[in-house]
Amino acid sequence: MGKTTGFIDFERNSAPYRDAGARMLDFREIYTEHDVSQLTDQGARCMDCGVPFCQADDGCPIHNLIPEWNDLVYRDRWRDALDRLHKTNNFPEFTGRVCPAPCEGSCCLAVIEPAVTIKNIECAIVDRGFEENWIKANPPLQRTGKKVAVVGSGPAGLSAAARAAELDRANESTIPSYVLLESHSAHAKTIQRYQVGKHVMAEPGYLTLRSDCEFQAGTREAVLDQWLADIDRGQVNIRNDAEVTRISGSKGAFSLALKNGDELEAENVVLAIGLEGSPRKIGTPGEDLPLVQYHLEDPKAFRDEVIVVIGAGDSAIENVLGLAASKNHVYIINRREEFSRAKEGNLALILAAISDPAVAVDCLYGSNVNSVIETPDADEPLAISLNTLEGEVTIACHRVIARLGGVPPRRFVEGAGVSFPNERPDAIPELSRTYETDVAGIYIIGSLAGYPLIKQAMNQGYDVIEYINGNDVEPADYPLLHNQFHCLPFEREPRDVLDLFQRRIPFFSRLNALTFRELILESNVVVTYRAGELLDAAVQQCETLDASLADLPQIPRSAKVIAAGEYLYREGEYASSFFTIVEGEVVLETQGQADVQLSRGRFFGEGSLISGRPRQESARAEGTCILVETPRRIMVKLFNSNEDVRQGVDWIFIVRELKRHFAPDATFDELREVSSQVVLRSFNAGEVLFEAGDIGDSLHIVRRGSVSLQRGVGDRAATVVELRSGQLVGEMALMGDSNRRERAIATVATETIELKRPEFLALMRLNAGNLDGLQNLVSRKLVKTTQMETRPESGGILDFLLSEGLGEATDTLIIDEQLCIGCNNCERACAETHDGLSRLDRAAGKSFANIHVPIACRHCEHPHCMKDCPPDAIHRAPGGQVFIDDTCIGCGNCEVNCPYDAIRMSYPAAEKPSLLRWMLFGHGPGPGEPDAYDGMKNDPEVQQKGKRAVKCDACVNEASGPACVRACPTGAARRIAPEQFIELLG
Repeated sequence: MGKTTGFIDFERNSAPYRDAGARMLDFREIYTEHDVSQLTDQGARCMDCGVPFCQADDGCPIHNLIPEWNDLVYRDRWRDALDRLHKTNNFPEFTGRVCPAPCEGSCCLAVIEPAVTIKNIECAIVDRGFEENWIKANPPLQRTGKKVAVVGSGPAGLSAAARAAELDRANESTIPSYVLLESHSAHAKTIQRYQVGKHVMAEPGYLTLRSDCEFQAGTREAVLDQWLADIDRGQVNIRNDAEVTRISGSKGAFSLALKNGDELEAENVVLAIGLEGSPRKIGTPGEDLPLVQYHLEDPKAFRDEVIVVIGAGDSAIENVLGLAASKNHVYIINRREEFSRAKEGNLALILAAISDPAVAVDCLYGSNVNSVIETPDADEPLAISLNTLEGEVTIACHRVIARLGGVPPRRFVEGAGVSFPNERPDAIPELSRTYETDVAGIYIIGSLAGYPLIKQAMNQGYDVIEYINGNDVEPADYPLLHNQFHCLPFEREPRDVLDLFQRRIPFFSRLNALTFRELILESNVVVTYRAGELLDAAVQQCETLDASLADLPQIPRSAKVIAAGEYLYREGEYASSFFTIVEGEVVLETQGQADVQLSRGRFFGEGSLISGRPRQESARAEGTCILVETPRRIMVKLFNSNEDVRQGVDWIFIVRELKRHFAPDATFDELREVSSQVVLRSFNAGEVLFEAGDIGDSLHIVRRGSVSLQRGVGDRAATVVELRSGQLVGEMALMGDSNRRERAIATVATETIELKRPEFLALMRLNAGNLDGLQNLVSRKLVKTTQMETRPESGGILDFLLSEGLGEATDTLIIDEQLCIGCNNCERACAETHDGLSRLDRAAGKSFANIHVPIACRHCEHPHCMKDCPPDAIHRAPGGQVFIDDTCIGCGNCEVNCPYDAIRMSYPAAEKPSLLRWMLFGHGPGPGEPDAYDGMKNDPEVQQKGKRAVKCDACVNEASGPACVRACPTGAARRIAPEQFIELLG
């Protein structure tokens, strides 16, 4: 750019001001006339920078192509310079005069010499353009005079256009005040591309539809036909094959350029373009092979093939179900451990398919693709390599279908001036409650607004047209929010309450306002009052509201009112909900430690949510409080979609763990730097954290899962200790001999916080007094491991228990075979307690030495059975017992997800005969007899209801404890927690 030595040959020489005395007498330009020869010399000073900071973020805010037009001025190509200037700047005649010129402050030449006179050159270019009459008006070929241009005719856009058409009719307008622009040849392009016969669900079920178009669940074809009828009936002004390539201008005067060369004008623009964009690729070698596809038109086109579908959203699930129905063997690859993004209907269908042995559908959870390769000499032409929870797996297949969503049209949206909150691919623009972007007059609705469900999108389309026309309508889900906010200590409209909640909780301020509204709808609002009239009145209000809602088919949430001073949960309870404080104070009480007081804007409960372990503290509300309690499944969904939220919770979790173990008196600010240096690590079952003999430079805090420490070599290696979430691993290497004495192995899928030596020393300097406690911990662990090492038979038993999955158990039935007499009283007692169906199989299961682990529920830290339960029928009691309630729909997902065969699908047991009839005449099955299983399978009414899931609930409702243990005459049956393993070993 410019002359190679221009910055050496020419000094900076900016255009001087006219004399101040002369300027006071007129209103003309303050600068002297442009000197062309001087300006070409100044253009020559541009340095041909490798990275031109003048046009970077810290330089020109609109990224003007400064080096390019500097060079063109030096070469006396003024017309070309004007074209380059207008590429990024609509009004250089203003910016060339009044801009503060941060470009010159960022000029690389300014490091050693005065900067290039960029502002003078810019002003001279545009002035030359006016002098030469190069700058002319460029009016659109066709003026529509429209109030609104709606871009995209999917559910959101079509609903918006239909509302505008209805308002035109109400106003007796003869010319449409709007236009609906669709790039495709037919309406609803995305739904047109759904697979043939796809069932389109009307979700969410609790939400009322508000639209001038009709919509109900049905096939793709039925939905499209209905909307076509709505277009004709409402005389919607739709223009097909009208792809918008650029949006410019401002509110009241937007210009929309179409691909065919036409330009349209509108006062406002509604973007309903969704997130389809281009399909997101797999991102691994082989992603572009011919038999790797990113779209499925008709699943019936394939038959008797092995097909791998990558993805866990609704599109992936529907493809799997369609392909399986065409007699294909289908694998679905879910990179997470549950289907957190699927609609409830699809969730139930895919889980039923996975659990049905007659349907050839297999799911690989927690799996990622390594590569896809061609295998032309094999029966199947492709092989896909996967990283799974069990290690690397290769599947031979005929084709791979990746349904990973689309790349949002971010460049197009940003080209209209709309900004995004961050650079992540899944980011959505910040919107006001009326769906308006930071560009006045541009609105975004539907998927790009964060609401992908059809009913939500259609409601938004209706509402946004009302907002544009000055009508301040309430969103359709506000009645549900009224119920949740009913018993708050103040009366405000839902929109004001949502704004208040989001302002007061910094954690939630990172969320899009619409995403936050959805989160509140899925959460419980908890209100506490001091004992007295206010509490009594609030309780009465809630009871009255609940009674009025009781007859609804789907009962909405209402506020939960408790007395101040009551515990939200207690230390040792099993629960995983997440709390945020909107108003008031909450005290966290931990045995042996000082109380911690949390005020407005803070959150708590993240420890159990992440680890699956019992609560490590008790939480008590002080005075009048307002809290938001969010279920684990909603937080998991939020973590998966919002990295800022995940990182925020992870950071607080790390800081609180560092305080608990190393520096209980340190402040958050003191721990900020150390916490930013630690690393979160993930290990699959069987993966090694470190080997014996390694030089240790770090320790691990188990965040989730468990780790076994082994001593010995090869077959003689035995487990000497098992460490679970919340415990330290490898700390001895930082407090004495740096040589690792044990091998550390993840017994189940495990996450840890790894702390390096410098950070450990920094923590010790913060709170040196805690060093004594750590040294005592190390001493106790050394004694325990040494004892276990000298008793290899005990280590063998511990290895056996861990190999049976007890590394993630919290309550396990163990039978001492030296005491067991085989009477089967345990099974009979279980059946007697549970309506004739035993929940354990004593004879099944494995044994080692004298220890037998029968088939019965282990009540895992993170129960596998609770993943993806469509009706949310599986719960955890405060004591840790996992149980199934009467809302079970019999999908069988829990049976499939349980790796320990502790759940089965069963009809109710037949009604038992009286004791005399059974004893004297042998009528019917006896207590706990196998014939009682499925005893009512021939009853038509029972058959219609289908089977239900049956599992051990540790007799959660029995005050006297588990029936199996109480019924054992010899004391052979025991239920134990992990901390009792050593006691079991004697």
